[in-house]
Amino acid sequence: MPRYWAACCQTDFVNPKNRTAIADRVSAMLGMVDRAVIGYRPFADVKLVVFPEFAHAAPIYETVDELLDHLAVPIPNEHTERYQKKAREWGVYIQTGSFIEADPRWPGVAFNTTVLIGPEGCCLKYRKVHPWIPWEVHASPHDLDGYADELFPVAETEIGRIGAAICYDWLFPEAIRQLAMKGAEVLVRVSAYMDPWGATPPMDWWTLVNRVRALENLAYVVACNQAASASHYPPFSWPGGSMIVDYDGRILAQADPGPGEKIVVAPLDVDALRAERDRRAGHQMLAHLRCESYTCYAQGVYPRAGSKLSLAGNEAAIKLAKHRLPR
Repeated sequence: MPRYWAACCQTDFVNPKNRTAIADRVSAMLGMVDRAVIGYRPFADVKLVVFPEFAHAAPIYETVDELLDHLAVPIPNEHTERYQKKAREWGVYIQTGSFIEADPRWPGVAFNTTVLIGPEGCCLKYRKVHPWIPWEVHASPHDLDGYADELFPVAETEIGRIGAAICYDWLFPEAIRQLAMKGAEVLVRVSAYMDPWGATPPMDWWTLVNRVRALENLAYVVACNQAASASHYPPFSWPGGSMIVDYDGRILAQADPGPGEKIVVAPLDVDALRAERDRRAGHQMLAHLRCESYTCYAQGVYPRAGSKLSLAGNEAAIKLAKHRLPR
């Protein structure tokens, strides 16, 4: 497998209030794909392009009904068709920014969803398993009775095995470990991580978590963060700092912290990763797992919230979960 480059394309858009504005965001992001592929062509082939969470729209409304009325779209849709056309044009894989998704199989439910699209079409669709509670009122598929789709899909592609998760998911090592144990070699983070937990000490959770998830899973991390100014996506400011990390936790490239549209690129060598996974006896954490020892996972903590979500309901569920913890 030839070495290729990945590109994180962080965005700074005014947040739309309705779905009709999504097309303009997609046009801008397709232009960034062109710039990443053409601009870096003298140096390497860009084959993976990643966008941040909420690149199409942020969940600015406080109720699910409002999200469904104003911002939610089905997947696939006319926007994913445009991404597929661009992926075919350049022979690249595009990890879309997240959509607020409506699925007719789940009436009254909104998901926070990102799609990996390649020349062959949709490779995987990932729905955020860990919404940023209490504020986010889109559903976790984990909480829905009868939900049978794969929670943590991994795509087999010509540039390696790719898994994706969204923002707060990455604060749960168990979630990213699911992707690694399904063979993911490139872990993609589609994120909207706000200040003060960005890329600047002393609270640079963004940088710390990305590096730890890479080294503990022996995988590349391609992490694209929202970079909107506070006036575009209030009430928070968004620090960007998009980054690419190798399987030993080394930062290969990182955008300077601070809002603003930026593209950052770095090389991925999947053959080297596979060789390291194969040859290592020490620090091969995937092979050293003692799964039977982790008895705390035998019983649930956070209650399955179902589909009728609200800020008050999220807060009540968190309170109940705290009472289930050891005291």
